[in-house]
Amino acid sequence: MTAHRTPSQRICASAAIGLVVLLLASVARLYHPRFGFTEMIGFGDGTGELPALQALPHSRHPPWGSYDGQFYAQLALEPLLRDPAIDKALDLPPYRARRILFSWTAWALGVGRPEWILRAYALQNVLVWLVLAALMTRWLAPTTPRGLALWTACLFSHGMLTSVRSALLDGPSMLLIALAIAASERQRLLVSAAIVGIAGLGRETNLLAVLGLPRAKGPHAWAKLGLALVMAVTPLLLWQDYLRSIYRSTSAAGRDQIDRPLMVYVDVLSQSLNKVLWGDPTLLDAFKLGVIVCLAVQLAYLVYRRYYASPWWRVALGYAVLMLLVHKVVWDGYPGAVTRVTLPLAFGFNVLLAREANRGFWGWYVLGNLHVLPAAMLLPFHPG
Repeated sequence: MTAHRTPSQRICASAAIGLVVLLLASVARLYHPRFGFTEMIGFGDGTGELPALQALPHSRHPPWGSYDGQFYAQLALEPLLRDPAIDKALDLPPYRARRILFSWTAWALGVGRPEWILRAYALQNVLVWLVLAALMTRWLAPTTPRGLALWTACLFSHGMLTSVRSALLDGPSMLLIALAIAASERQRLLVSAAIVGIAGLGRETNLLAVLGLPRAKGPHAWAKLGLALVMAVTPLLLWQDYLRSIYRSTSAAGRDQIDRPLMVYVDVLSQSLNKVLWGDPTLLDAFKLGVIVCLAVQLAYLVYRRYYASPWWRVALGYAVLMLLVHKVVWDGYPGAVTRVTLPLAFGFNVLLAREANRGFWGWYVLGNLHVLPAAMLLPFHPG
């Protein structure tokens, strides 16, 4: 089949393979002979670490260089939270513990052995990236210039690369959401709902993927839809019930991540514009403004095209609305966690953009993928 490809198709496919090699080579730069790939996890200075972690060789960062992956990696060492020391290891125990799925997968991949668990947690994002790179060819075959551009904008988006570099939850979550959408496109209602239910254990915002469930058909359609919704929310509810037996209450955990609708976005946009136009801007300031603008462009495209029948459109719209609701802390930094929180929006935008006519494609593509500019600054990955 490859022999029948045109020269252009072969060049694009080779470029895609080259990008995969670039990602793997960037990850390889983070390897340490003693600490392995634990540089990616972002452990702090050792304060409050689990005894099981302290007994293992691992890379540490100063407080300003540590990141959220350290909490989920320690949850992987104590996946049922039986050791009271886990509370000192987490910044927000009920909130972090609610997002347990990818700690469980690391525990399973490490077959319960602490040293292997750390290795698995550090590298599972890389494995996920490779699977997602293959899966996305279902919608975006990188064998044409447009297909390659769209595929690259997804796999090398700022949110996706940050998840890989810092061993976070967003890449694995994106894989499950894409699988749920693939099942939805095949009209597999209950399969799609089951995948969403599993994804909800990774992070609660993954439940927005229920918007991509296919329409229930045939006799008792409403009963089927009701069953699908129950399947989607039950795993998280059961885990929450288990956490309540430990923490008494988890209902308020993470609520401060939501703020006034639209107002935070307007404030962030205004501040960024003022800094770039009338302040003393840096390249990072320009990149942040680009991200703020590209998210608005992605939302505008969804509103403009309105592909109601597409599960990608419905899921992407859900994350676009989330983007308008998140607290300012999600926007803090250059460009901030917002590119990770809204990662399904970036993927959905690019999948839908593949339908665009040639006349308008590149304008939408460039403005809607400005997040790729700060992403390019991440490669090749550098040790912290």
